[in-house]
Amino acid sequence: MKLRAANEADLPAIVAIYNSIIAGRIVTADLEPVTVESRRAWFTAHQTPNRPLWVLTDPAATDQVCAWASFDSIYPRAAYDGTVMVALYLAESHRGKGLGGWLLDEVIARAPALGVHTLTGYIFAHNEPSLRLFRRHGFTQWAHLPRVAVLDGVERDLVILGRRVAP
Repeated sequence: MKLRAANEADLPAIVAIYNSIIAGRIVTADLEPVTVESRRAWFTAHQTPNRPLWVLTDPAATDQVCAWASFDSIYPRAAYDGTVMVALYLAESHRGKGLGGWLLDEVIARAPALGVHTLTGYIFAHNEPSLRLFRRHGFTQWAHLPRVAVLDGVERDLVILGRRVAP
């Protein structure tokens, strides 16, 4: 597996992976699939040094994008520049193989060099696999927001996990 900065040619694969999880109502608050065009501004915003977008490619599958990760701002004020939200998404064919943990380790290791000292994860309380993944990698619960999202008429809680990676 190879982790590298995403380029514009990767955007259709990034969108396809993201769209593959929407219907499950476990990972994202988006309720409808997104389009490549609707994600262009988001992609452009991730072409900065401390808000990267990475793709994980599988050389066994002709370097197909099998996962992606990004750092997103948690609040648009300069004092929060060193704190990010981590997003991780794996293609269905690559889930359950330990790649999520490997990818999370990689972004944790790369954070300090990007000026990032604090990582957060915003995870639905019913998304037990993601909560376990982040907790196994040193994240602890920092907040619990009850019933803040409505997915198909069901109110859902949001858990915010955090981890410091630099003093």
